[in-house]
Amino acid sequence: MPAASTHVRVTAIPSVTDALRVVESLLLGSGQRTARRNAWNSVLEDRRRAKDRVEAQRVMEVASGRASRAT
Repeated sequence: MPAASTHVRVTAIPSVTDALRVVESLLLGSGQRTARRNAWNSVLEDRRRAKDRVEAQRVMEVASGRASRAT
């Protein structure tokens, strides 16, 4: 007797991000979506630069501490 095969259909559950993008596309025109994404990318870039500045400042403070101890 052959084993009975069952077919299971798996449907992906959309993520919250996917759902928000769908709502965004329904409510905003393409120009507004582009402007919003550009603004968010600018925020992320500003955060990256701020992190880099903090790291550079830390390195400079460590280096200046070493230089003052050596003299």
